[in-house]
Amino acid sequence: MTDNDNWHLSIACRRTGGVRVITACGEIDLDSAPQLLDALTADGAAAPVTVVDLSGVTFMDSSGINALIAAHHAAQHHGGQLRLAAPSPTVSEIFGIVGLTEVVPCHPTLRDALDACPRQSGGPDVADARRNRGGHQNGTS
Repeated sequence: MTDNDNWHLSIACRRTGGVRVITACGEIDLDSAPQLLDALTADGAAAPVTVVDLSGVTFMDSSGINALIAAHHAAQHHGGQLRLAAPSPTVSEIFGIVGLTEVVPCHPTLRDALDACPRQSGGPDVADARRNRGGHQNGTS
């Protein structure tokens, strides 16, 4: 194990147009999936709409799929919605194989996902948190 293994996933949270956007960068696997689930369910499970920007995700295994499904169920339980945006071709293929896109709406771009969301009245667009393993941002030191 190298030092890089301790921070291979970076997560940033912000709100735009009343929609909560979670941006993930790096690998989502058994070690990092709990971090993603925490970001998706902590204080935001009751958000009307959460979009997960996956454009920076380079790898996702079944642990990541399970985290997304759990977050989807948590959002529904609180009357909210979860949407996925901009998965890479590899991640998109995995979603298709397991049928995730039949359960959770998935859009080719973040803009498409945001455009498909009902507009919420909310405060200004702000970054509300950054969660990075090992204290590094976007997998860099």
